[in-house]
Amino acid sequence: MTKGQDARSVSIVGVGCTPFTSFEEHPETQGIGEGEAFGYAAKEAMEDAGLQPRDIDYFFHGAANPFMIGAALTPNMQVQEWIGMRGKGSIHHSEACCTGYTSLELAVMAVASGRYDTVLTGAVDLASTLPVDDAPAHMRKDFPLEVMLPSIGYVYDRAYGRPLDSAFGISFDNWVNKYAQTYELTDDQIDQTLNALSIQLRKNAVADPLGFSTKTYEDLAHESGMETAEEYLTSAYNPKVTQYLRVSGFEIKCDGAAAAIVMPTEKAKALGLPAIEVLGTGAAAYEGALYNNEYQGTRDGAKAVYELTGVSPDEIDLFMCNDFFLGGDITASEECGFIPRGEAWKYILDGRVAPSGDKPINPNGGRCNFGHAHGASGLADIYEAVKQMRGQAGATQCAKVPETTFLRGFGGGQNVRCQILRTVK
Repeated sequence: MTKGQDARSVSIVGVGCTPFTSFEEHPETQGIGEGEAFGYAAKEAMEDAGLQPRDIDYFFHGAANPFMIGAALTPNMQVQEWIGMRGKGSIHHSEACCTGYTSLELAVMAVASGRYDTVLTGAVDLASTLPVDDAPAHMRKDFPLEVMLPSIGYVYDRAYGRPLDSAFGISFDNWVNKYAQTYELTDDQIDQTLNALSIQLRKNAVADPLGFSTKTYEDLAHESGMETAEEYLTSAYNPKVTQYLRVSGFEIKCDGAAAAIVMPTEKAKALGLPAIEVLGTGAAAYEGALYNNEYQGTRDGAKAVYELTGVSPDEIDLFMCNDFFLGGDITASEECGFIPRGEAWKYILDGRVAPSGDKPINPNGGRCNFGHAHGASGLADIYEAVKQMRGQAGATQCAKVPETTFLRGFGGGQNVRCQILRTVK
């Protein structure tokens, strides 16, 4: 074994995911709290793997901001009862919007080390509402944007950083602007590219039964008396809120939970379980106010995971990207080598990133369309990747069933995790 390699191979054998929605408005989730939501995803993952709570040795619990959003300091202990694991060891962790990807990394390390054999990892955030003070957990109140925005500044180093850089959209425009300048794209070309990406990802999310969005942009255009989705997306219904990004280019804040179960690959084979091996994780972290941190963090994470696994970018069949602003799909897909540099905007306009295309990105619709439940979103992407790799993704199944998937997760400054999954044959 060389330095950096895991002591033993680890595979995902079960996944679960709630609908990503406003829980209070969805008949399947109305009235449930975070403990129940975590339990929903965790038990579905157990059922998917054919396991019982007694089969799980240890579990991880993730949430982006447990105190503000969940009114809890030790939520890992509070969810034990919901998943039949009273008294079992567990850890709570929080890495903002990178939490779900870190959840997988932690679970894999726990099994790869030989300390545990079967580990559950899950994440949950009820991100569309806030807890009601001194009331039961299922009772929630509105979570308006003006309450959320001040908290974003807390991911920045206020001693040596630039807290004003937390202003809405500034950092995101930095990255899009760099791309436009590097490849000499006009504002109109950027706008056309982002709108084409919005149209495709919205179609993906509407086709996914767990996705937040229920109407395509074509549907919304027709309802508004317009002929095309493009017309709708450039109208007053979808104004620009920064230099480049329109309303459609930002996350849809919602509620959700997702979970996965991992075990040694050899054990999964012995049990006859369909195994998706986690080949490795590349990690990087940059303080949020550093210029171009998303580029640099993604570049470092991708380099690390490619060196660790020996996989080359041309082996990647599916790219999952935590895109709580649409520019992330363009920049990350190129930084990770999935699409040649300077070409992603063309691939989007040509329809090549659709599930039917040769370079599929986010067949579930991503954060701006499937929904963003903060810490849970990374595991929702892992759920989607596993379903795609098993050929079980239904209406959004990629034309070519992917054997190798790359996930780029980031959030909270920027914590970056780049992960590669591969189907075990």
